[in-house]
Amino acid sequence: MAGFYVHIPFCRQACRYCDFHFSVSIQQKENMVKALLKEIPHKAELFENDEIETLYFGGGTPSVLDTGEVEILIETVKEYFRVSKDLEISFEANPDDLKGEYPGRLIASGVKRISIGIQSFSGEDLSLMRRSHNSSQAVEAINNVKEAGFKDINCDLIYGIPGMTSETWEKNLETLMGLEIQHISAYHLTFEPGTVFDHWRKKQRLFPVEEEESLRQYEILKQKTEKAGFVHYEISNFALPGFFSKHNLTYWKNKNYIGIGPSAHSYDGKRRFWNISSNKKYMEMLNFNSYNYYDSELLSIIDMYNEYMLTSLRTMWGIDLLEIQDRFGDNYVKYTMKIAESYLREELMIKSNNKIRLTGRGIFLSDQIIREFFRIDE
Repeated sequence: MAGFYVHIPFCRQACRYCDFHFSVSIQQKENMVKALLKEIPHKAELFENDEIETLYFGGGTPSVLDTGEVEILIETVKEYFRVSKDLEISFEANPDDLKGEYPGRLIASGVKRISIGIQSFSGEDLSLMRRSHNSSQAVEAINNVKEAGFKDINCDLIYGIPGMTSETWEKNLETLMGLEIQHISAYHLTFEPGTVFDHWRKKQRLFPVEEEESLRQYEILKQKTEKAGFVHYEISNFALPGFFSKHNLTYWKNKNYIGIGPSAHSYDGKRRFWNISSNKKYMEMLNFNSYNYYDSELLSIIDMYNEYMLTSLRTMWGIDLLEIQDRFGDNYVKYTMKIAESYLREELMIKSNNKIRLTGRGIFLSDQIIREFFRIDE
C-alpha cells in the first residue's frame, strides 16, 4: 500500500508565514497539469508494485484547479496504478474557493475528504497572515461543503500567532467545533527561513509569543478537543474516531509514498526521491519528455532509523522496540533505550510493553526530544 501526493504549486496570493513551494502566477496552470499528467506514468514505472491507498491534492492551493482538471488527474492515476477499492481522495482548499457548485463538483470528480485552510476566525489574525479569506467566508465554506455532501472534513488552525490571546484561540476552537467537523489539524506558528514573518522577526517588527503563552494555548487545544471527543493521534492532528487521515498515516507508519509536481517527495522504503523546486524547469523537462526532473538517494540504515524515529514518535502509537530490533538490530534497541531513559524518568515519555511514546508534556517538547534520538554514526 502507498500514498499518492499531487503538489499544485499555485496560490492566488502569498501568505506571510508559508515556506512551501508555490507561485502566485497562475498563467501556466494548464501547462503544469500537462506536466503532472506526464509524470504519473513515469512514477508508475518506478513504483510498479505499489497499490495506491490514498490520493492527496496539496499545495500551494489545489482549489485553483477547475474540477475537470481534478478529474483527469484522478483518472490518470487510476489508469497507471492499481488503486484500493477504498481509495481515500483528499483535497486541500481555501475557504473563498468553496462556493457555488464547486464543492459538489469535487465530490462528483471522486474527492471524498476535504481539508480547508481556515487558520483563524479572527480578522486581525487573517489580516496579519495575509490570508485571502475572511471569517464569514470560513464559516460559509464549511457549511457549503457539508451541504454538498462532504462527511469527512478537516480544518487547519494556527495557534501561537503574534498578538493572539488565549481567549481568541479558545474562541477559534469553539467556533470550529460548533460547525461539527470531523478532523482538526492545529499547528503552532513557526518563523520559517525566507518568509515575510521571519524577515519581520529579524527586523523586530514581529515577535514570537512567549513560551508560557504557547503552552497555555496548547493546553487549551488538548482540553477542548478531548472534551469534544477528538483523539489526539498525531502531534498536530485530532480526529473523531473513524476519521484519522489515512494519507498522513502513510507517512507516519513508514509506508511508501509517491509525490508528483515540483518539490514533491517520494519514498520506496529504501530510496528517497525529490522533484526539482522550479515550476519552469519542471514543466520544461516533463513536457519535452525529459526525466531529469528529480534526484534520489539510497538511504543508509542510520537514515532509515532516524526516519522511523521522526515519524513514529509524532503519533499516539510511538515507537515499537520489536520493530526496531527486527529492522535495525539489537544495537539500535540499546541505543534507543539509553536515550529514552531520562525522558521516561522525567515522565516526558511512557513505556508500555515494547512501545514507547511521548506523554502530553513530552509532545510539547517533541522537536527537542525527537532530535535527541537521531544517530549520526554507528
